[in-house]
Amino acid sequence: MRLRIFSFLSFLLLATTGAEARPFEDSANPAFVKVAELSSGFRQLYIQKFPEGRAQFEAWETQHPDEPFGQVAIAASYLFEEFYHQGVLTSDFFLNEKKFLHGIDGEPDPARMQGFDKAIRRARELSADRLAREPGDPEALYALTLCAGMESDADMILRKRHMEALRRLKEANYHAKILLAERPDAKDAYVALGSANYIIGSLSVGIRTMLWFGGIHGDKKLGMQQLEEAAEGGRYLEPLAKIMLALAAQREKQKALAQKLLQELTEEFPESPLYPAEYAKAMGRPIPASMHP
Repeated sequence: MRLRIFSFLSFLLLATTGAEARPFEDSANPAFVKVAELSSGFRQLYIQKFPEGRAQFEAWETQHPDEPFGQVAIAASYLFEEFYHQGVLTSDFFLNEKKFLHGIDGEPDPARMQGFDKAIRRARELSADRLAREPGDPEALYALTLCAGMESDADMILRKRHMEALRRLKEANYHAKILLAERPDAKDAYVALGSANYIIGSLSVGIRTMLWFGGIHGDKKLGMQQLEEAAEGGRYLEPLAKIMLALAAQREKQKALAQKLLQELTEEFPESPLYPAEYAKAMGRPIPASMHP
């Protein structure tokens, strides 16, 4: 089913926000100011040490039980781990038209999905509490944006619940518009926006027209520009934006850009087998045995 294309990777949203950057005061919210423990945890995810990263998120969350971003990070650790084990974050998946259109073979790991669902529910509860106390709370909106985007990924790529995935995409877009109007520095959100714009823009004219009448738009060029925004200014998801932009660049025959991004990832995360393997493939080189994920 071609609707499955909407959900490549993580964090998918819809459309653009039209937000203009403007000065603002930094807040103390962990979603908008880099927290060392959280940054360290995300680094563990990017070198495929998922339990270690999750343990750091859980330790931070016990010290900050009212912060929804801690639960968002825990949920991300489960989703990243399942994507890695399913080979989603690779050119073998993204450049294979059958996989790109139809998602994974088989079913996702039930234990990982249970952990993912639990963290998502808790993040939503904490976000709702913050919004009840302070309507428009930016961290709550940020958490809800990422929650909806991750749920859409899980529903479409892993669980194949297409209508639910589209509903989550619309929800994510709604929160993202409000968030980026107030916090244009929340560039991690552009990972999802850019992915959705690129993927929807890759559909046939007929399907895009049908979705347009439903309020769903796509633009491949804009999508890559948004991924570039996140790749150059994201707080926690910058590496994810780079790998996604690299994969999109390969589809668009922009080999130099793909090679540049994958080389940067290889140098930033020398412990990871994923990026050197993808870099070797982008360069047309054989993958040494030591590089195989």
